[in-house]
Amino acid sequence: MSGNTYLLVALPSSISRSNDPEDAFTAIQSTVPSDAGTILRFPIPEFKIGTLDALVLQADELTKLDANVEGAVGKVVEVLRSIVSSPQETERHKTVSDKPVEHYLRSFSWNKVKYRSDKSIAELLDALQREVSSLDNDIKTKYTAYQQVKSNLVSVQRKQTGNLSTRSLASIVKKSDFVQSSEYLETLLIAVPKSLSKDWLRTYETLTPMVVPRSSKKIAEDNDYALFSVTLFKKHSAEFIIKARAARYTPREFQWREGAEEEDKREAMDVQANERRLYGDTLRLARTGYSDLFMAWTHVKALRVFVESVLRYGLPLDFVSVIIQTNPKNAKNVKKPLDKAYNYLGGNAFGRDKKGNIKDDVGDLATGIMGDAEYPAYCYFEFEVV
Repeated sequence: MSGNTYLLVALPSSISRSNDPEDAFTAIQSTVPSDAGTILRFPIPEFKIGTLDALVLQADELTKLDANVEGAVGKVVEVLRSIVSSPQETERHKTVSDKPVEHYLRSFSWNKVKYRSDKSIAELLDALQREVSSLDNDIKTKYTAYQQVKSNLVSVQRKQTGNLSTRSLASIVKKSDFVQSSEYLETLLIAVPKSLSKDWLRTYETLTPMVVPRSSKKIAEDNDYALFSVTLFKKHSAEFIIKARAARYTPREFQWREGAEEEDKREAMDVQANERRLYGDTLRLARTGYSDLFMAWTHVKALRVFVESVLRYGLPLDFVSVIIQTNPKNAKNVKKPLDKAYNYLGGNAFGRDKKGNIKDDVGDLATGIMGDAEYPAYCYFEFEVV
């Protein structure tokens, strides 16, 4: 569901007296007020673990990848918002494996087919990075192509429905409106604001030398413009166009040819068909891209929880991981009791204030694992789905 806040928390089984994962899960449930959030299991398989130095480096790489995937997911959402008709329609397309995002996160299980858990963390990291980069580039390329054809469609539609200063003239002018087969003379078409029509008729003969007297004819008019023809010697055409523009008239580039009107219609039909095709392709790619990127993002989160839990709690692996669904307002009401109950897990590794809470200045290890975020005494990640 849009607007939810999710907390990923991992704690050692030793938080329960029995040292049992089930009892540890129950302990977490009893720690967080039921009206603050919904607590569900977030199962993570065991992965091949290398050296401690490698894990620290991988924690840093996962932090960067997490931010990259989040950015890629956000860009896909912007694509969906720009091509569909309403926010409700956008939400309808934001699914993961055809399930609502909320359902996917609440029932998460590691996809062992797509991301084989028998591979090392380094191999999984590399596969996820390549997948995210490929999806991001594919969506960007397709969306750019769609934007281009949509811009072409707007131009074509303007040619069909705009005023006389922009629309196609193929269906308006006739062959007889032009001087034919002259070595020296040519006919120009000028769109003149209706309020300036009298000025045009009074001055067009004097804009440049060698304008044929009384050659201007009004061919058509709409609410804004009148379309006039004017005949002059070709060698002064470029100068005439410059002078016409300076007088706030709009010269229209148009060469009479047989079949121009039919060509315009075919062009419009081709562009419209191409726009519909690319719209469908872009929407399908954005839908599947959102699903695949969000799935990748969740698996990156799971890897971060695993790596940090190993770094924090050591071996043998004995921790329980949960996902807590809440909202931005209640997130603090979830974290506060967790901090109160489990701050002791920081031991003497971090400085503490007079109340026993961990201080913010926890050193390079915190920066490596959590970036600029607050560093709690236990494995904790917070993110929003918008």
